[in-house]
Amino acid sequence: MTSNTAQDTVSRIAEALDAARQAIARFVPGAVEATEKPGGRGPLTEADQIGNRVLREMLPRAGEGWLSEESVDDLARLKARRVWVVDPLDGTNEFIAGVPEWCISVAMVEDGLATAGGIVNPVTGEVIVGSRETGVTANGKTVRVTMRQGLLGAVILASRSEVARGEWDRFRDAPFSIRPTGSVAYKLARVAAGLADATWTLTCKNEWDVAAGAALVEAAGGFVLGVDGSPLRFNQASTLLPGLMAGGMGLRDELMAFLRPHRSG
Repeated sequence: MTSNTAQDTVSRIAEALDAARQAIARFVPGAVEATEKPGGRGPLTEADQIGNRVLREMLPRAGEGWLSEESVDDLARLKARRVWVVDPLDGTNEFIAGVPEWCISVAMVEDGLATAGGIVNPVTGEVIVGSRETGVTANGKTVRVTMRQGLLGAVILASRSEVARGEWDRFRDAPFSIRPTGSVAYKLARVAAGLADATWTLTCKNEWDVAAGAALVEAAGGFVLGVDGSPLRFNQASTLLPGLMAGGMGLRDELMAFLRPHRSG
């Protein structure tokens, strides 16, 4: 992606995020109706669907593919070099509960790599966008991952639901601070902005959950890997990804070693 193309893509992401934010502004977090998706795949609100419609109307151009949590998957995307991977509302449980830790998430994937991304948290007003070529900005200010060189004293963002289920109890005596936070896309974006040192999940996620955040972390100078240490690839036939770890480069080796004994649960 050339710098001109990268800037155009980032601008398109920012414009689409703002349009989706405005489209769902009438919904009040904590006071929305929700239904259950078929097959028990989680809650669904009208805001999810409206956001999805706005993003789909604005983003894809001729030849670009589309993958969204709220759209029927069209595997024609597998033949596209450039694919939009979006979650119109990541953190629906927090949105329903009125917890201000949810976001609209958009990523551009090129040849399997998440090259650009952006999120907006309509409650806090955070807008974090960027690409590998342009770098990352948070509300217009250039940001980078933290420079921390070890886990001692680090701030780790943990899945709020995983913490509630006791899945982080094993890390209670570790030498870092655990901060429960909703929405994996939001957690990754905050790591990219240097507002936390790292995040991880040992639970499988879908591409739309993590593509934008992964693009932001890497564009901000950090790393994102599967919990087995493998690079993440996007726009695959199966959208399910292994758990992941992300943070500043100074934490990569220690974090990989730390999580190795926990990969199997």
